[in-house]
Amino acid sequence: MANTYTQVHIHFVFVVSGRQCLIEERNRPVIESYMCGVVERFNCKAIAVYCNPDHCHLLVGLHPSVSMAELVKHVKALTAKWINDNRFTASHFKWQVGYGAFACNKRSLPRVVKYIHNQPIHHGRQSMLEEYKALLIENQVNFDERYLFTEV
Repeated sequence: MANTYTQVHIHFVFVVSGRQCLIEERNRPVIESYMCGVVERFNCKAIAVYCNPDHCHLLVGLHPSVSMAELVKHVKALTAKWINDNRFTASHFKWQVGYGAFACNKRSLPRVVKYIHNQPIHHGRQSMLEEYKALLIENQVNFDERYLFTEV
């Protein structure tokens, strides 16, 4: 083929190191905006983002020249550095090493966007751990519960 045509949407979930609640509501919008800017620097499209106090949901349209692992590595590294440089937390901020990544088809995007934007409602009903396990099960991802949030 002469051209490359793709439509790859990924729903990322990543956690603050130690599952600490370090992202304050007053800083959330500017952190989310910065994160979307990082995504766009890599020629990807930020579709939805929500930073909870202890974890983040990020839905992106992935550019064919960028790997999923490369994108999330840079998003996490650059946002952590920016959060620290701007002293948004009293202690050193960092993201936990791992992440969840779930493929979304075009038809499911409105549902996933709504899910991400309604994070405060979801977490009024279930914990982050319950939510993450449900995402893994829904997406048929094999996991060992002992290592969900333990850095190895």
